[in-house]
Amino acid sequence: MGERPREEQLTWIFGSSRSGSTWLLRMLTEFHEILPVDETGIGHHLGVWRPIPLAWATSDDPPALSTFRAVKSGNRDYFFSDEHRAGWEPLLRGIILDRLALQRDGDRRYVIKEPGGSQVADWVMSLLPGSRLVFLLRDGRDVVDSWLDAYQDGGWITDDGGFAVAPYGRVAFIKWQATVWRYRTEATQRAYDAHSPDRRVLVRYEELLADPARELGRVLETIGLPATRERIEQVVGKHAYEKVPAGERGAGKFVRSASPGSWCDRLDDEEQAELLDVLGDTIEALGYRTG
Repeated sequence: MGERPREEQLTWIFGSSRSGSTWLLRMLTEFHEILPVDETGIGHHLGVWRPIPLAWATSDDPPALSTFRAVKSGNRDYFFSDEHRAGWEPLLRGIILDRLALQRDGDRRYVIKEPGGSQVADWVMSLLPGSRLVFLLRDGRDVVDSWLDAYQDGGWITDDGGFAVAPYGRVAFIKWQATVWRYRTEATQRAYDAHSPDRRVLVRYEELLADPARELGRVLETIGLPATRERIEQVVGKHAYEKVPAGERGAGKFVRSASPGSWCDRLDDEEQAELLDVLGDTIEALGYRTG
């Protein structure tokens, strides 16, 4: 096994899936000092949902979303119980660092894209307080709409273990995805608030889309790798949406149209009302308009 990376060599991208994290990671990969890590899955394993998604389709009043650990933490026999935290926490930290050491490449800095595990962003960052955090935020309404597009008949998710959502299941699916976005966003906000200001950056997808060079530059500065404007512009140009082959982008594709606010046209009135009922307060608190 290689030497463990230092915490300051690690940058985690948390926030939410379908928020431009793949695009951002691809741009960062152009800088040879960066070692990209695309979805370790550690967040999925540590943040198993409770209740399961089926609750949103079968219950008249689904309980508040949580994780298995949050529900079981008070049970002294549970592996990650609060009572035995002093014993297991350094071991868990060691597992993460030892696993990342297996991919170590000299002194390159890791950028770990982990939006799908953002429900435990605060937990992971508390284990590795010396690492850096990119909070990638996107309007939850567009995130849900993007997931709905992925789960259509023939959508890209069907090749990745997903399924096509039936017309009668759209509302339940929207409510579930909205709840997940809210939970992940709030967990990442807690991690961001608790983290050292010099090792964190908040990037809104809408601003990344409007001025990718500026936002990419802010991320690089947080990582500790400032670059010239010329170099950043070159990278941005190489990874522009229009450079993606026409057959690999658009509706149903992993690389979808970058159109903030398109949820207004794709969701009917009932679906929009259910969506806002779940995440309206959260998006307002984050500065997104709802009226």
